[in-house]
Amino acid sequence: MMMISYPFRRTCKEVSALLIAREDRHLAWPDRVALRVHMAMCEACPKFERQVLTMRNAMRQWRNYTGEEPAPGDTQQ
Repeated sequence: MMMISYPFRRTCKEVSALLIAREDRHLAWPDRVALRVHMAMCEACPKFERQVLTMRNAMRQWRNYTGEEPAPGDTQQ
């Protein structure tokens, strides 16, 4: 019996690692294709991606937080 290789097939564990790695580096095209294929078929991984994006946005806001309240009528942020 011959095993068929699927070059763009990734497990959820591999995809979650790619989602995290994507935060720090540019993914190679085979990884980007595999990520897109998997995300189209999986129910859980898009939810994990949204969680990663939420955390990234929260951390960006936290880094920019000064702790000072803007004065009334102040339009700068």
